[in-house]
Amino acid sequence: MRDALLRFCAIVLACGSIAATQAQAQPNLIARGTLTTSRAGYYKDLSGLNYTLENGVSANLLGGLGSGLTYVSGDTFLAVPDRGPNAVSYNSLIDDTASYVERFHTIQMQLLPNPHGTLPFRVEPKLKDTTLLFALAPLHYGDGTAYGVPSGVPPINSHFRHYFSGRSDDFNSATGSDDQFDARLDAESIRVSNDGWSVFISDEYGPYVYQFSRLTGERIRSFQLPPEFYVAHKNTTTASEQAANTSGRVPNKGMEGLAITPDGRKLVGILQAATIQDAAAKQKKLLRMAVIDIASGKVIHEFGYLLTDGSGVSDIIALNNHEFIVDERDGNGLGDGSTAVVKKLYKIDLAKAIDITGMTSADAAAAAASTPKSLFLDIVGILNANGIVSMQIPAKLEGVTFGSDVRQKGKTIHTIWVANDNDFLQDYAGITNSNPNQYFVFGFTDADLAGSVYVPQHVERFPWEG
Repeated sequence: MRDALLRFCAIVLACGSIAATQAQAQPNLIARGTLTTSRAGYYKDLSGLNYTLENGVSANLLGGLGSGLTYVSGDTFLAVPDRGPNAVSYNSLIDDTASYVERFHTIQMQLLPNPHGTLPFRVEPKLKDTTLLFALAPLHYGDGTAYGVPSGVPPINSHFRHYFSGRSDDFNSATGSDDQFDARLDAESIRVSNDGWSVFISDEYGPYVYQFSRLTGERIRSFQLPPEFYVAHKNTTTASEQAANTSGRVPNKGMEGLAITPDGRKLVGILQAATIQDAAAKQKKLLRMAVIDIASGKVIHEFGYLLTDGSGVSDIIALNNHEFIVDERDGNGLGDGSTAVVKKLYKIDLAKAIDITGMTSADAAAAAASTPKSLFLDIVGILNANGIVSMQIPAKLEGVTFGSDVRQKGKTIHTIWVANDNDFLQDYAGITNSNPNQYFVFGFTDADLAGSVYVPQHVERFPWEG
């Protein structure tokens, strides 16, 4: 009876979602920009790191800026790269990873009138600062001996600063993937607290959700996620870790997206793909979400999300305290040598979602199907309409955030910013600047929300920011 009821709800609400999709207008592209340099130089960040990683790449390489993106206030944004330049061939036994120190960047971006351009606004991103992430307590690093590589300990470590690293062997093999003292971190999304003093970062390795000081980069807190998110046996490569586990997140497809509600009270994290156990139960389209109460640090809900036509999810942002925008995509496009097909933003309403805690995979998928879902933005379609061919649309459009409102033709326009993860391969195949860090800005009005209400998050500025 319960299964039948869930499936009936799924059919009814799916029909409603289709109707909403057909009736809803779409946002428009209003600006785009690239970030290729800083005051430190061409594709150099502001970390101050002046050494070379074990794979031969500079430790201050500026790349991957679209893994995660969040708006703070004024013209300030924060961006987080992932585990570093592992697209460079180095050592397959450790997934070609290096001891790249995890970090986030502070970027200044302002929409300016563009009277002579094809788009109404222009944006010229400027890197303002780079903040390295560390823990006060010692972390577990790999010594590299078994793989014929140097130690995974970052050379800048000190007695009170143990930096997080992208190296896949930086973990304690005696513990499960929920060990918060593992040094390895593959950051994928970033959000800022309402008071402006801390950031929340989601990770694929654990998966983890960590809280860091925005000012210093020190880890403040680690949130415990549902046990079915973790793997029991960690390893250094995707294939070996997948083979060693029968449950938990798929390697390199852990906690991909992270949202914070406008009231600043809850975090919503979403896995990139189905867990190992859900995929084994033939529920490959089922992605799990954890809702975290920030004050208590507890997971208060677990919800499901069903993929429509993408291969996974890259980010999630809060439209208001119960509705969210989810970034669903394929892996095709610029940087992959193929043609982009699916880069879509969907709107969902978790106020009407069914908690899937303790459910079987089949029941969880049926429950997830009942969550209202409608298309908000077909990115490929809009970019094509603006003269950007599908082969030039980045494969990894991963970072999504709302920005400040602008005025256009006497109307208030809300903005949504989308950024790419270029895998630190901005120059390849002998072509300079062929895959830069890019930002696409879309404008939308209240009428585009099909009855939903946009509630922006208000983040306090630092006192010296004015």
